Amino acid sequence: MEKAIEAETKLRNFFANYKYKRYKKGEIIIRDSDEPEAIYYIVSGFVKNYSITPDGKELTLNIYKPGSYFPIYLALGRMPNYYYFQAMSDVVVFKAPLKDVELLLAEDHEILYELTKRLSIGLNGLLIRMQYLLLNDAYNKVVSTFVFLAKRFGENGKNGEVLIKLPITHYEISNLACLTRETTSVEIKKLQKMGLINKRGDLYVINNIKELTEESWLYYEEKPLPYNF
Repeated sequence: MEKAIEAETKLRNFFANYKYKRYKKGEIIIRDSDEPEAIYYIVSGFVKNYSITPDGKELTLNIYKPGSYFPIYLALGRMPNYYYFQAMSDVVVFKAPLKDVELLLAEDHEILYELTKRLSIGLNGLLIRMQYLLLNDAYNKVVSTFVFLAKRFGENGKNGEVLIKLPITHYEISNLACLTRETTSVEIKKLQKMGLINKRGDLYVINNIKELTEESWLYYEEKPLPYNF
């Protein structure tokens, strides 16, 4: 655990050597035609990674929070980029040239190990999402999406309450759940009427995470999902 913290601190200090950049909410950081030549470290704000389907629908693949790095898998793998990275809120990032990151990973095996572990855990999270998106109906897709958001962005409160500390709209939830906005809104209203979720300002609150999880087949542990790759 101490080595992991040390490696994380070294990585953050490395990015802090570079100039920071600000993006406004809605601003595109990387387009689908851009070849990644840098790695971004999020200081504050949220960034979504999405693709556009042939019929023009947005499909959200991942949401990055402060402390995350992107696009690691594209840049290090030298793979063509078919994805967008967009600020979901006002965002501040450090931007390090890819060649400098590659040199750091080649020289520091502790950082390389921690980054590899993070990528592996992130891949597991993506596989779990893929299963519930393929196997569930609309109701369970929305329920599972809220469980995922709780695990990824949740702050535990009393009596099983979880505050999702990510301002998110029905439209954005629909893009995570692979549903239309209209269908998503109907299912969210069901959950609110059942007393499973409510809103506190711009944020969603899960009233009892155990009860909500029992509505889906997702397993939930009361700890954040280490999904910051």
